[in-house]
Amino acid sequence: MVATLVRLRFLLLWNALQRSPWQMVAVVIGGLYGLGILIGVVAGLVGLGFAPIDVARTAVVLAGAALVLGWTFLPVLTSGIDQTVEPARLVAFPIPIPKLLVGLAVSGVLGVPGIVTSVAALATTLTWWRYPLAALAAVVCAVIGVLTCVIGSRMLVALVSVIGEGRRFREAKGLVVFIPLILLGPIILGLQRLLSDDFDSLPQIASIVAWTPFGAIWAVPADVAAGQFGRAGLEFLIGVATLVVFALAWRWGLAKALETPARSMPAKAAKRGLGFFGVFPGTPAGAVAARALTYWIRDPRYAQSLITLPLVPVFVLVYAGSNGDLTPLNSVGPIIAFLLALSIYADVSYDNTAFALHLQRGVSGRDDRIGRVLALAVFAVPLSLLTVLATVWLTGAWTALPGLLGITVGVLLSGFGLSSLVSGRFVFAVPAPGESPFKSKPGGGFSLTLSLFATWGILAVLVLPELVFAIVSFVSGQIVYGWISLALGILLGAVLLVIGIRVGGDIYDRRGPELLAALQRLK
Repeated sequence: MVATLVRLRFLLLWNALQRSPWQMVAVVIGGLYGLGILIGVVAGLVGLGFAPIDVARTAVVLAGAALVLGWTFLPVLTSGIDQTVEPARLVAFPIPIPKLLVGLAVSGVLGVPGIVTSVAALATTLTWWRYPLAALAAVVCAVIGVLTCVIGSRMLVALVSVIGEGRRFREAKGLVVFIPLILLGPIILGLQRLLSDDFDSLPQIASIVAWTPFGAIWAVPADVAAGQFGRAGLEFLIGVATLVVFALAWRWGLAKALETPARSMPAKAAKRGLGFFGVFPGTPAGAVAARALTYWIRDPRYAQSLITLPLVPVFVLVYAGSNGDLTPLNSVGPIIAFLLALSIYADVSYDNTAFALHLQRGVSGRDDRIGRVLALAVFAVPLSLLTVLATVWLTGAWTALPGLLGITVGVLLSGFGLSSLVSGRFVFAVPAPGESPFKSKPGGGFSLTLSLFATWGILAVLVLPELVFAIVSFVSGQIVYGWISLALGILLGAVLLVIGIRVGGDIYDRRGPELLAALQRLK
């Protein structure tokens, strides 16, 4: 049974990769990237073998604890990323719980993250090559550490599934993970500054972490090498106890999930009124706009795009350095416009099979493009312009206002046109409706990211004229160039918007059935 589950895992992965060459390319590139990181980690662990015991102990304990924490908590916040063999799909099969636990654990270890983690953990043996007994202990502790990582990730996911996986729960979970991910850069910079200012405190921090369930098992070889066998024994017991507790909690949560599988909640009675359909005009474009704007409010896959916007000022100040100078804030408005203008370039992909309704009702490509742009423009235009006005008011740089408005308006209009063209031509492997916004098919995240960067580059070229005049205005202080930038932003942006809608609409009309077929293949 264990071998069957492992074969099933790799068979499902292989079938998913065969659907798209981009997914295969992404997996190969991701594997090479992981291999590069692994080589660097192994080299670092070998180098620690020549360092004093306390230095090696600090590095291994802190890194090991971070590894266990990442394995344990990230999957529950980004559920669906590595769920090739989902327990919920095995409910109908009479598989004994012990065999299912072993099978899922082995399949987790044999996945790409599990293999990388196993090699890195076993490489800690090289850190203690000068102490044979410590090196032997490192082998045993590495096995326990890897099992703790894998079982910990499965355990917490199983426990959370008992609590519930409703839509509101997924949205709240998405908020919990997405904000720290967006702030990962500032967090890393802050940690670097903290560690550089108080580097000598790391050994004390590692000593505390060594008594926690996450770091205890990684401290055992170092204490054996130092001859502190009593402390090493207690830490080993803590590590083993952590693995046992994780396994028992996983067994209980998995049993509960299999006995009472998740059921779809009954739909609530619809509220009275037509919602946005009563606000927009009764035309095909108006109906598409109403539907798209409803998605922006109710679909967590769209909502995650808006979560990043309040964090843009934080990014700007952290990377530019505040130091009492608020001038970098003037870039927030154009950046927000840039992000929003391209947020619908994968709109058809997010429609999934519901896109068939547009084809069945004979919605023209231009009406479809206009409706989607109109829904986005309802909040993107006022939000971007108000942000520009607010930042200029805070910084007092009123002479830069025309140039900033020129860049913002040009980015919005040109971006709307570019998104209209791209979404009518390409579809991407995105999370399906109702799934976690962070769920990614093998290679799908890579192809989507690659297309996003390509679209960013194209938009940067399209807004180059207004950008050049705005920069000249900022540098020279002559406001006339800012007004030229604003005029170019309005005129060129409007022209590009019309071209994008017309060309994108024509492509949509010709390739509508092909787009639907591509969406079916990506399901």
